[in-house]
Amino acid sequence: MSDTRLYLITPALSDADLAAFAPRFEAALAAGDIASVLLRLETGADARRIVTTLLEIAAAHDSALLLEDDARLAARLGADGVHLAVADVADAVASFKGERIVGAGRLRLRDDAMAAGEAGADYVLFGEPIHGVAPPLEATLERLEWWAEIFQTPCVAYAAQAADVAPLAAAGADFVALGEFLWDADAAEAVGAAMRALK
Repeated sequence: MSDTRLYLITPALSDADLAAFAPRFEAALAAGDIASVLLRLETGADARRIVTTLLEIAAAHDSALLLEDDARLAARLGADGVHLAVADVADAVASFKGERIVGAGRLRLRDDAMAAGEAGADYVLFGEPIHGVAPPLEATLERLEWWAEIFQTPCVAYAAQAADVAPLAAAGADFVALGEFLWDADAAEAVGAAMRALK
């Protein structure tokens, strides 16, 4: 069985989404071994209400809740960490002093990933969509294999579709991030299928 664990990414949430999303979120976490969840928020959303609700659910399932792009807000609201662009990683690492997770994404080049690792990121994420477009699976696999062979910093690989989970895990991903397809139908079923793909 693979040692790879799952990493979930929420849709960008607004206040109006929370009531319907929370039970789906809990069902997804209950369906498998979810290491971390990246919480994305719509501009202007009530971050405190959303983070407080989802953090309680995540904690009950031993999953870390990471906030996208705002280290200060993550610390203020008690989130387990933050996911940032490489340019912001060093400041967050210095601010958190090892008390929270700092992940790095939007890594266009190998040099970006290396810079994130050197800045102290706890993980790097490969293959996520940039401006709505994900790179081909083959490109993510190539980047992943290069990183896993040389570097110790854990890597997360973005699965744009369910069929990507197994090859990404086989290529050396420490974590596989389930893309938007997770929330398109039954999230719990999708997590269950991803867990089976890791075996």
